[in-house]
Amino acid sequence: MGSEQEGGRSGPEVAVRIKKVDEVGELTTVLKMKGLYCQLAEANEDIKFVFQDKESVPSVSDHYVKIQVKVCAFSPVNTKLLMEQKLQEEFLPIGREVAGVVLEVGPKVSFFKPNDEVVGILPLDCKESGLSNTLLVHEHNLVTKPENVSWMDAAGTIRDGLRAYMALHTHSHVSAGTTVLVMEGASPFGTILVQLAHYRGAKVISTADNLQDKMYLEGLRPTVGIRQPLVARVINLSDGKVDLVDSCLEETGGLGVNIVVDCGVQLYSKEDEPAVKRHLPHKHDILSLLAVADILKDVMEKLSSGTFRPQLDEPIPVYEATVAMEMVQKKQVKKKQVVRI
Repeated sequence: MGSEQEGGRSGPEVAVRIKKVDEVGELTTVLKMKGLYCQLAEANEDIKFVFQDKESVPSVSDHYVKIQVKVCAFSPVNTKLLMEQKLQEEFLPIGREVAGVVLEVGPKVSFFKPNDEVVGILPLDCKESGLSNTLLVHEHNLVTKPENVSWMDAAGTIRDGLRAYMALHTHSHVSAGTTVLVMEGASPFGTILVQLAHYRGAKVISTADNLQDKMYLEGLRPTVGIRQPLVARVINLSDGKVDLVDSCLEETGGLGVNIVVDCGVQLYSKEDEPAVKRHLPHKHDILSLLAVADILKDVMEKLSSGTFRPQLDEPIPVYEATVAMEMVQKKQVKKKQVVRI
């Protein structure tokens, strides 16, 4: 019996190929994948991202689907939310936005069959890292990927598309004639938000952190229909000479905006939160009750039709995943980071 190891060009070893002679004397290859995990320090101040051996995927059962992962997108880890939901562990799985091909389905699965191309979001209580060769995912957390949508675009848009729907449809009921202020519209989430608000007929105002983001937002145009700018006015806040309130009032004729979406607002700290609200269900609990699958399907349809264009970086090789995730966590990147597996 012999063995052969193949690592990446740099960084931690990601996969180990073990060649062995089976019972009938034939040479076979087994691929052991290492998942990416977040390791929290005791004070939760320092976060490290490490590769850990991933347990073999168990056989599918009930409503679960086994998929071969093609790409995995990264988003910052919300340690506070995980603590509130009592989901905090020593090693937290990383990579919840995945796209891949269905390998096998459980006996109760009704929406998918082998060889279907799917995209989805892993739930918070999922124990598996999305940066894996194969995954078991509940069918309700997946939707079909349109044929004309790339793996990169699918995984890179699914989460921000869901968040945009939550902000504009569920929470604020955006409609034609309303004015929406999007903070940091050049971010991956802000880009999707701007496009969805414009699609719904709203007038969009956005802020920018620098001249490059301002130029990007001013250059956004719809892929179909009249090629007018998606953003009516971009307010560059980087030089400190522009007043946000005055600019918005000027653009709206003194009326102000109808909806403000802050891409990263925190409503209350635990100490400042009113006592009457402490016993209300957490926002995550409310979102989990919504018909998320319908929303995810609509996000993919709009991506397929060209309504959405994601803000993605170049594909990242697996061996650079830890460095990329560290940059995502520290908010040092402007574009969505997606790993090609």
